[in-house]
Amino acid sequence: MIKYIGSKRTLVTRIVAVADALRARTGATKHATTACDLFSGTTRVAQGLKQAGYFVTANDLATYGEVLATTYIEADAKRVRKRVLAEKIARLNALPGHDGYVTRTFCEQSRYFQPANGRRIDAIRDAIEEVADGRVERAVLLTSLMEAADRVDSTTGLQMAYLKQWAPRSFNPLTLRMPELNAGRGRAVRQDANTLASQMDEVDIAYLDPPYNQHSYHANYHIWETLVRHDAPEAYGIARKREDCRTVKSPFNSRVKAWGAFSSLVRTVPAKHLIVSFSDEGFFAFEDIVSLLEDSHGEVAAIPVSHKRYVGARIGIYNPRGEKVGKVGKLRNNEFIFVAGKGARGVLRDMQAE
Repeated sequence: MIKYIGSKRTLVTRIVAVADALRARTGATKHATTACDLFSGTTRVAQGLKQAGYFVTANDLATYGEVLATTYIEADAKRVRKRVLAEKIARLNALPGHDGYVTRTFCEQSRYFQPANGRRIDAIRDAIEEVADGRVERAVLLTSLMEAADRVDSTTGLQMAYLKQWAPRSFNPLTLRMPELNAGRGRAVRQDANTLASQMDEVDIAYLDPPYNQHSYHANYHIWETLVRHDAPEAYGIARKREDCRTVKSPFNSRVKAWGAFSSLVRTVPAKHLIVSFSDEGFFAFEDIVSLLEDSHGEVAAIPVSHKRYVGARIGIYNPRGEKVGKVGKLRNNEFIFVAGKGARGVLRDMQAE
């Protein structure tokens, strides 16, 4: 999977355990339980739920998020033509590189990738449109390219900046690999979460992991958005962000608008149970979240989790000349998994007893 701030890699096991405990308490059969991840990002949680036997709808507003969801949630490993895909990946790996938008923008005007890898990315990205057969196959090939580029980038995991000195991994040659697909059913959606919540059918469990603060994922991962869209936008600043990063904003990134968007989502989403993860670095207070969930779904339980902050936060803040200009803040991030709905407190007791 690609490096991603806010990734729930360390929480997936607990979130799936909560979902399974809810399923056990309601007596639902394993393959008849539906779940929706409304902010699926790299799909770590959605994948965990799919692997546990749920029918999962994975939604994200990012174009690259839809591609990842199509690959890991909608595609069924038992139905994908793996041999055909492997042959196409081998052909793409054999292509000679050529100069294009990625080389100019992210290797010459900035330093996200070594030029040799940038030329490979340009050549492979152009060819994917020619060799992909259908939506799912295109998504798998694009996911393979994103993950290959992520393995040779020169960042700390955010595309708001690149390292002063080349990261050792950036010298490795870019190589596509077959993504590890999951067996089972699911679907990928690209829609505003609040809009989808007002239109979707009821699910057994909805997982909500909205953006915590003012930092936009559209800007944080603008390279993936451009790579998937293949649209060569005007770029600005040292980070060479897409021009639309100036205007594409989520209400969840606004302190003024975030609570209204979140409370509307919680009250609108048609789900028997909610699982919500939220960080103490976010806009909302613990007590306010509990009060909202109690009002909308009755029973609420909260599971605390503490983990290290992302590597960029631990390194510190530097200017373009490589000079340290800020102090490192706190080194750990405190997060909560909230469970809302009938039997939520019993689920917490069940998990504490294990």
